[in-house]
Amino acid sequence: MAKKERADQLIHEAGLAESREKAKRLVMAGQVYLLRNGVPEPVQKPGQKLDLETEFEVRGVERFVSRGAYKLLTAIEHFGITVEGLVALDAGASTGGFTDCLLQHGALRVYAADVGYGQLHEKLRQDPRVINMERTNLRLATPDLIPEPVDVVVADVSFISLTLILPPCVQFMRDGGVLAVLIKPQFELGPDRTDKGVVRDPELHQEAIDKVCSFAREQLGLTIEGVVPSSIKGPKGNQEFIAYMKKG
Repeated sequence: MAKKERADQLIHEAGLAESREKAKRLVMAGQVYLLRNGVPEPVQKPGQKLDLETEFEVRGVERFVSRGAYKLLTAIEHFGITVEGLVALDAGASTGGFTDCLLQHGALRVYAADVGYGQLHEKLRQDPRVINMERTNLRLATPDLIPEPVDVVVADVSFISLTLILPPCVQFMRDGGVLAVLIKPQFELGPDRTDKGVVRDPELHQEAIDKVCSFAREQLGLTIEGVVPSSIKGPKGNQEFIAYMKKG
């Protein structure tokens, strides 16, 4: 007989609630559904016994600490990126959307680096899997900044080209590691190539992609596995792109 577990415990373990108590409240509010053959059914009560493989859907609450997480989710789902049990570096962590996304997909530990201060969401500040590296300029970083090899690098930076942030990030990576980095044409091409901060021309989008990918391949020896448009747009409606790369 298949082993079963309480619904609230399974919801918490799936990363859909910060605690079992929070999962209980979500169920009692009628916000949690289980999927049977893809068809959603409301979870009846927090103590409902369900199969360990049960899939859930939470409605009416934000899944991540910021919408930016969905940009990384685009790459994880499109390329089938696995981060479970891996050590990651989030360059330009800000509120922590990418960090949250990594943790919800099973990352062992995330080094959340940002030049800013006090931006990381409180939930992530309190998570022992997160090393909060605020006030950290990765462009000036030395190899001993992170005390262990990094398996995954993700990056969402603004007002700077990825060609300036990728080299210091790669120095922390083990061979065979992967990167998922956000290409923002408005910051790769410069202000004189935008229309009030917006890049609309698909040819300019491609120029920005080519710039970053060529640099990564030729200067850093990375393999470009693919590039996909972000599922949500950036500020002012800018189309952004996630590049998936490998080291070694």
